[in-house]
Amino acid sequence: MKKQNVRTLSLIVCTFTYLLTGAAFFDALESETESKRKIVLQEIQVIIRRKYNISDEDFRILETVVMKSEPHRAGQQWKFTGAFYYATTVLTTIGYGHSTPSTITGKLFTMMYAMIGIPLGLVMFQSIGERVNKLSSVIIRSVRSSLHCKQTTASELDLICVVTFLSSLTILGGAAAFSRYEGWSYFDSVYYCFITLTTIGFGDMVALQKDNALSQKPEYVMFSLIFILFGLAIVAASLNLLVLRFVTMNTEDERRDEAQAIQALAGAVRLDGDVITANGSILSGQIGHHCTETTSLDIDDTSVCSCPCGCIPTNSRHRYIFTVRRSPTQIRHLLPVLPMHELHLPQGPILPPPAIYPNHRASI
Repeated sequence: MKKQNVRTLSLIVCTFTYLLTGAAFFDALESETESKRKIVLQEIQVIIRRKYNISDEDFRILETVVMKSEPHRAGQQWKFTGAFYYATTVLTTIGYGHSTPSTITGKLFTMMYAMIGIPLGLVMFQSIGERVNKLSSVIIRSVRSSLHCKQTTASELDLICVVTFLSSLTILGGAAAFSRYEGWSYFDSVYYCFITLTTIGFGDMVALQKDNALSQKPEYVMFSLIFILFGLAIVAASLNLLVLRFVTMNTEDERRDEAQAIQALAGAVRLDGDVITANGSILSGQIGHHCTETTSLDIDDTSVCSCPCGCIPTNSRHRYIFTVRRSPTQIRHLLPVLPMHELHLPQGPILPPPAIYPNHRASI
C-alpha cells in the first residue's frame, strides 16, 4: 500500500478518534450544567406566567419578540457600517449569525457573494501570511547578523516561534480592548478573540451588538474590523507554516514514487530497436512489447553492403527466424570445451589481412 493511502487512512482514524474523545469530554463538562440551567429557566418561566397571568400563546409571542429584537440593540444592522461588518463575516467565513438576510434577494446575493469572496479572502490571507513569514525571516537574519551569529538564516522553527508569539500578542491585546468596550471579563474576551480568529464564530459573544455601537462608536467599529483582518493574516501565517507542511507530504511522496519508477525503467536501454536488459539479454522488438525468454528475431533480407558486387543476394524471399530460448549467460553447454593439447593450431606462416579497396564501401 502506498504511503499516501496509509497516511490518508491514518488521518481519518485519528480525526474520528479525536471527535469521539472531544464528544466524551464535552458531554462530561457541559451536560450537567445544561440540565441545571434548563430547570432554572423553566422555574423562572412558571413564576413570570403566574405573576402576569400570561397564556402559553402569548408567552411564545413574547419569546419571539425578544429574540428578534436582540440584533437591533446594536443599531441598524443593514446600513453601510453594519452591512460592511456583515460582509466581513461572510468573506472571512466567521459567520457569527448575529444578523442574517431576511429577503430572498438578500439570501441569493449572499450565496453568490460568498462563492467569489471566500476564495478571494483565502488567497489574500495566504499571501499576507507568506509576506509576514518573509518579513520575519528578514528581521531574524538582520538581528543574527548584528549579533555576529554563525547561522544567520531563519529556520522553520524560528518562524513558527515568531508567528506564535504574534498570534498570542494579537489575541491578548485584542482581549484587553474588547473587555473594556464590551464589559466582558478578560477570559471571555480571550475566548471571543480565539473563536473569531480561528473563524469558528459561534455567535454566543459578538462585538458591536449593544449601546448602538454601529452608529455611535465609529472608532470601535474600525478597531474591530482591523483586528479581524490583521488577526486572520497572522493566523494564516501560522497555518502556512504548520498545516501546509502536512498537506504537501502527499505531493512529495508522489514525486518520489515517480522518480523511483523512472529509475526502474533505467534498467532497460533501447539501441536501434533492440532492448538490452539489466542481465545482458538482447531482445528484439519495439519498446512496450512484452518480451519473454523465448523471443523470435526476424532478420531482414536487405543487404547491408552498398557496393554493386552482389555479395549478398538482394530481393531474397527467404526469412531466417532465430529463437533464443535461454539467456546468453545460460548457453555455455552449447560451446565445446577442449583441452589445450587437443587443439589443432594452424602450422605455417600467418596470412596477411585482406586488402581493402577504396571503392568497396559497407554501411551499417
